[in-house]
Amino acid sequence: MSKPIRLMRGFATVGLWTLLSRILGFVRDVLIAGFLGSGPVAEAFLIAFSLPNMFRRFFAEGAFNMAFVPMFSKKVEAGEGSHEFARDAFTGLATILIFFTALAQLFMPALVLLMASGFAADDRLDLATLFGRIAFPYILFISLAALLSGVLNATGRFVAAAAAPVLLNVLFIAAVTGAYYLGFDLGLTLAWTVPVAGIAQLALVWVAASRAGYRLIPTRPRWTPELKRLAIIAAPAALAGGVVQINLLVGRNVASWTEGAIAWVNYADRLYQLPLGVVAIAIGVVLLPELSRRLQAGDEAGGQEALSRAGEVALALTLPCALALMVVPLPIISVLFERGAFTSDDAAATALAVAVYGLGLPAFVLQKIYQPIFFAREDTKRPFYFAVVAMVVNAVIAVGLWPYLDYLAAALATSLAGWTMAWLLWRAARKFGTAAHMDARFKKRIPRIVVASLLMGGMLYLLQVFLLQALGSPGVRYPALAILLIGGGMFYVIIGKAIGAFQPSEIKAALRR
Repeated sequence: MSKPIRLMRGFATVGLWTLLSRILGFVRDVLIAGFLGSGPVAEAFLIAFSLPNMFRRFFAEGAFNMAFVPMFSKKVEAGEGSHEFARDAFTGLATILIFFTALAQLFMPALVLLMASGFAADDRLDLATLFGRIAFPYILFISLAALLSGVLNATGRFVAAAAAPVLLNVLFIAAVTGAYYLGFDLGLTLAWTVPVAGIAQLALVWVAASRAGYRLIPTRPRWTPELKRLAIIAAPAALAGGVVQINLLVGRNVASWTEGAIAWVNYADRLYQLPLGVVAIAIGVVLLPELSRRLQAGDEAGGQEALSRAGEVALALTLPCALALMVVPLPIISVLFERGAFTSDDAAATALAVAVYGLGLPAFVLQKIYQPIFFAREDTKRPFYFAVVAMVVNAVIAVGLWPYLDYLAAALATSLAGWTMAWLLWRAARKFGTAAHMDARFKKRIPRIVVASLLMGGMLYLLQVFLLQALGSPGVRYPALAILLIGGGMFYVIIGKAIGAFQPSEIKAALRR
């Protein structure tokens, strides 16, 4: 199988499993919104669940894996010591996380206030502290699962790692539904489901890695020269991850001072994370080990091909999604979430946040494309410097505009900081040579993709007006939303193909082969 085709199949595998996970994540959030709305229990759980997910950016998909995957990929390519290196890294990571989890239990009230200072004045602080202590061990299980996923991805095995997040959402859906009908405490049920799901995800990828020849059994921790180099490379990436988390902290703190805003921002975040997860994360997962292998082999032209096709596919899929989120957010939120405890006022507030997040979606995708250029070269310092600049932009906008925009200041700050980070990465990546430059085909097609997306946005607006009554009618709103979104998608494909923005036959041919 040729390298471009292998890359496309990797994108498709990760993307399809991620799509399933995100759809189930929507079902999960719809159930939570319906049962709990934007009330104190919902907000307390969402903050508690965000704590281990915040720190996993350091230990899981973030700093550690961004340093580990290129080093491991090069050892696999060279055929030397990959199993021993992975085992030592697995042991070291587990040791650090056990101590870190114990420490977090002691300081949980402070961590909650760090995330949501607005909780200090009411009962949400005690609830979030209780839920946080239950949920936090998830960081241990999911971080080890992420390392094993890196091992699988670096060896070209994407299915188990991509399927693992599906378990989390399946367990959440089963737990919240069962708790509601059996009369259990919904908040406690959700909190206990978090570590159980982490154990399930870890078990899945551990078995898959064992079958792939990487049966990682923790041993006595030892400080090897390779782990020292791993730590040196990971440290700037960890600092960059810390900067990103400061951005999130600023946003959540701004939102926590408005009742219900934590939930609004969270549900909006989940909606724009759907295309981001399916496309950008899938491409990032596949692109990093692919670039690492090609650079190890001195294949600059192959690196450019991989980067250009990744960028082309990512933007062709995410630009129309961004336009849809900005043009028709209210019908999407209203149909998907407005029921039970989630009111029309909640839907309107969430839709505004969705539109602002949609503005930043292409920037988040570009970050996922350009970051592997640095990480594949074991350069983690410059992404850290860029993240610091983005942090300053985020803080100034979020705090400065809060008196005028309320919770929307947090969403706008996130989007503008995302564009700042994307521009800095693009500008610096040009100095890396051929493998960091997009090819002629990319430069030819991207303007056409932009035009097709803009035309689709106009069509969505007109179709929304035509379907306005149906979108508000309980009996037909689901088919009406399907007509709106599918109609927009079909229009985009037809226009895009007509003006040469993309050729669907190319992707189909690659997947068939």
